[in-house]
Amino acid sequence: MSSCREHRGRSLRTLIVAVVSFGASVGASFEASAQATYPGVGRAATPKEVQAWDIDVRPDFKGLPKGSGSVAKGQDIWEGKCASCHGVFGEANEVFSPLVGGTTKDDVKTGHVARLNDSTFPGRTTLMKVSTVSTLWDYINRAMPWTAPKSLSTDEVFAVVAYLLNMGGIVPDDFVLSNATMAQAQQLLPNRNGVTTDHGLWPGKSLGNGGKPDVKVAACMKNCATEAKVASFLPDFARNNNGNLAEQQRLVGPQRGADTTKPPAANPGAAAAAAAAAAVTPRATADNPAAAALALAQKNSCMVCHSVETKIVGPAFRDIAAKHGARADAEAYLASKIKSGGQGIWGAIPMPAQTLSDGEAKLIAQWLAAGAKK
Repeated sequence: MSSCREHRGRSLRTLIVAVVSFGASVGASFEASAQATYPGVGRAATPKEVQAWDIDVRPDFKGLPKGSGSVAKGQDIWEGKCASCHGVFGEANEVFSPLVGGTTKDDVKTGHVARLNDSTFPGRTTLMKVSTVSTLWDYINRAMPWTAPKSLSTDEVFAVVAYLLNMGGIVPDDFVLSNATMAQAQQLLPNRNGVTTDHGLWPGKSLGNGGKPDVKVAACMKNCATEAKVASFLPDFARNNNGNLAEQQRLVGPQRGADTTKPPAANPGAAAAAAAAAAVTPRATADNPAAAALALAQKNSCMVCHSVETKIVGPAFRDIAAKHGARADAEAYLASKIKSGGQGIWGAIPMPAQTLSDGEAKLIAQWLAAGAKK
């Protein structure tokens, strides 16, 4: 069985190489033909477009840009942009898993985290599991902060990773992480030796496992389903709950969201539902501050965590109005909280800082202070 799998694997790899090579040659000839015959159809990606996509950092540090950041600088960035979700000391909260904890000085020496084999230990943190510093650097660089991914500079990413390693007791307080010291940090990572290919998911001696495959099954080609059955779907009334996807474009890439303010073309009943919703939805105008505030809340994705009358992840807008509306400085206070975010007033779940303008924050704050009326 194992030898058959290896044979099929080699055949599949040969086929993939052939297909990729054929596709590359066809793509090149098509591009040349398209540009010659149909101007404006097909072109080579520009160096800037390629650079926007090519940001991954490999475990051997290929792709790592030059830069540096100290633990001290990382602490400042962490407290301003990371702690609201991940805790001041990386301990997180009830929503996000903890990043720090569970590692010891012995783990740093051996490269194996002992508590990964301890079933009585309460949790598994990031620093217990991650085996390469490049993984931390790459993920923080491309995905953090949650509210503004890819907004950190190269030096800021180095600094945040340095501080994270420092919180885990991996590097000292005066450590400066850089492209030159990355390998040094890698040699101190507690689980650096914790990755293995000696399991059934990697069959074959060339990948470290000369043993049995991960599964033993017989091909079944009987009574196959002839048509896929949709078990769940997005109802029409929820189609635009999180704002218009067509306006939520990624910074790079070809992804284009559907215009969720319009009904799906394949659903004949959606047009009627959308029309009915529009008939009862107040129009946002200067004379209708409630509708204007709700439109801004929708635009800035506030409605993902809040609703007017019901608690979702965060409190209902009416509850916020009831709690703070009587303050003498209610408008200024609420606008400040909207912009800066926070944690603790309504529980352990944090609200990240928001990127809306001062004017938008003020308009929503005025509406909340006035009672969050529809």
